[in-house]
Amino acid sequence: MQKIIEVSDLNYVLNDVLSKLSFDKLFVLTDINTDKFCLPLLADNEFVKKAGKIIIGSGEEYKNIDTLTQIWSYLSKHEATRHSLLINLGGGLLTDIGGFAAACFKRGIKFINIPTTLLGAVDAAVGGKTGINFEGLKNEIGVFSPAEFVLIYADFFRTFDHTNFLSGFAEMIKHSLLDSDKSWKSIISFNTYEIDYPRLNSLVVESVSVKERIVSEDPFEKGIRKALNLGHTVGHAFESLSHHKEKPIPHGFAVAWGIVCELYMSHLRCGFPKEKLYPTIYFIRDNYAGFPFDCDDYEQLFEYMKHDKKNVSADHINFTFLSDIGKIEINQEARKEEIFESIDFLRESVGL
Repeated sequence: MQKIIEVSDLNYVLNDVLSKLSFDKLFVLTDINTDKFCLPLLADNEFVKKAGKIIIGSGEEYKNIDTLTQIWSYLSKHEATRHSLLINLGGGLLTDIGGFAAACFKRGIKFINIPTTLLGAVDAAVGGKTGINFEGLKNEIGVFSPAEFVLIYADFFRTFDHTNFLSGFAEMIKHSLLDSDKSWKSIISFNTYEIDYPRLNSLVVESVSVKERIVSEDPFEKGIRKALNLGHTVGHAFESLSHHKEKPIPHGFAVAWGIVCELYMSHLRCGFPKEKLYPTIYFIRDNYAGFPFDCDDYEQLFEYMKHDKKNVSADHINFTFLSDIGKIEINQEARKEEIFESIDFLRESVGL
C-alpha cells in the first residue's frame, strides 16, 4: 500500500523519501506547465538535479498512447532499468499516464506521485489506478499500480484558478457522501469563493483518508472499492461526450453533475433521503451551474455509459447508489428511462 505524506517542506521530505529508496537512475515526468511552474521548486534537490527530465503536453488530449510511447522511448533511450525510479509531478492526467508508463516499463518500475492540483491530490494520485484514454473512452486502458509514496503539498493548490479548484472539490463531495454526515456537512458548508486554505488542507487529508480506507479493503475493485465510482458512471459519459464535441468540460464538473444524477437514482431505487439530496444539489447548483447538454444528447450519453468498464456486460450498466450518507449500495442497475429522468432532473436543477 502506498504511503501518503502531508508535506510542509517539499524539498526536505522528497530528499528524505529518495534517501530511503533504492534505485539506479531517477527520472522526473512533468507536463509543459508543471515543468515551468512546479519543477523549479525542486531545483535545489540534489537527486532531482541529476534526474532525467521527461516533458509531455498538458491537457486531456495528451492522455493517449502516443504520449505513453513518448515516455517509454525516453526511458529506453536513457537506459532506464527495472531498478529505476520515476517521479510524476503534475495533475491527475500526468499521474495517471505516468503511473501506467512506470507499471509497464520493464514489467514495472517504482514511482512517486507529487500531485500539483487538488483533483490530483484527492483522486488520481492515490488509490493505484493508472491509465490512458482510448478511442474516445475515458481511462479505457490501464492497470492497478500504487505509487511508493504520494506527497501532498497544499501550497500548489493556491496557484490554480477557481475552475480547477472546483474540479478537485467535486471528488471531495463524493468522498464525504461515502463517509459520514459530519464529513458531508463540512464539505457542503465550505465557502468555495473565499477559500480558507488551512481548513482546506485538513479537509483534503480527511478526504484522502476516506479513499485510502476503501482502497485498502479492496485494492483491485472486486467489491467495496466500487463505491468510489459514485457519480462517475454518468459523469464519465458527460466528459466523453464533451471531448467528442470538442468542447471539453473539467472532470470534476462532470463528476458533480454525475453525483446529482446518481443521487436522484439513489432516491428512486434505494430511498436516499430528500433532506440530504436537496442540500447536496443546491451546493452543486451554486458552484457547478451551466450544464451544456440537452435531450438530443441523451442517446449518445447512454451509449457511453454502456461502454463503462465497470459493467459486467454491454446490456447492464453498473452504478454505485446510496441508501443514506455512508450507506453504500454497489452493483446497482437502473432502467434507461430512469437514467434519462435523472438527466432531466439535473438539467432542471443546475442547467442555469
